[in-house]
Amino acid sequence: MIKANFIFTKYSKSFSVHIKNLEQLTVEQIQEIENFVKVRNGIFDFNNYSFSIQKKIEFPEFVELIQQSNIQAKLSEHIIQLKSQPRVGFGQYKGMQYNELPDSYMLWLKSNYRGYDRDTIEKELKRRKL
Repeated sequence: MIKANFIFTKYSKSFSVHIKNLEQLTVEQIQEIENFVKVRNGIFDFNNYSFSIQKKIEFPEFVELIQQSNIQAKLSEHIIQLKSQPRVGFGQYKGMQYNELPDSYMLWLKSNYRGYDRDTIEKELKRRKL
């Protein structure tokens, strides 16, 4: 059986996980991952092969959670080099840099936000391939 290939990315108040080989997994494996995300009130995004959970967590803690859940996965960590970037000026993420926002919120902004910093949002969406 093929193991899920998880790429963990940590942000300041959340994390996201890209499942590099989602299309190769069995229905049962995908359902296990969906349940893992659902139990933690996260969002599973099939379009981008990723999930996010709005909780600050470190990579070792994520590894432990996956091991406890019995999901068979290869785990790796993606380190983001943070540069000074524009910050969100509204809502629950006010003050955070756009590159720190969870994928789920970026996708919400993509569909719902038309404000002054739309160009910054579009660049971040493109960078993440969302």
